[in-house]
Amino acid sequence: MENFDKENVFGKGFPNEAFAQYFKGQSFLNPLVDMEDNILFVANVTFEPGCRNNWHIHHAKTGGGQVLICVAGKGWYQEEGFDPVELKPGMLIEIKPEVKHWHGAQKDSWFSHLSVEVPGEETSNEWLEEVSDEYYGQL
Repeated sequence: MENFDKENVFGKGFPNEAFAQYFKGQSFLNPLVDMEDNILFVANVTFEPGCRNNWHIHHAKTGGGQVLICVAGKGWYQEEGFDPVELKPGMLIEIKPEVKHWHGAQKDSWFSHLSVEVPGEETSNEWLEEVSDEYYGQL
């Protein structure tokens, strides 16, 4: 954990209680900009080993989506219909609107990424089913 904390230069933040129902395991959120007064929302999201979010979709009439910038540890990202992608520090994932996906830590590693919410019109998140223990355990 000590090495991970050194790598995680944006800080772990606080338990992500507002979105806990959409995560399997404990996640932490550290907003890097004022949520009310910004042009772009950016936060560091940290996942304990084995933690991942549910499948979800970022909807938008125009614009929208999300960018993940991997900061520390090892994680997974998967779009529906594609194989999981191993995430490592320095990687960037662009998630287009209307793409069903999930992301989180690997079983044996803490993981952090910056989450950049891409501005758009009529944006929303649709939270879907969990990534099953059985499926995740095979990764």
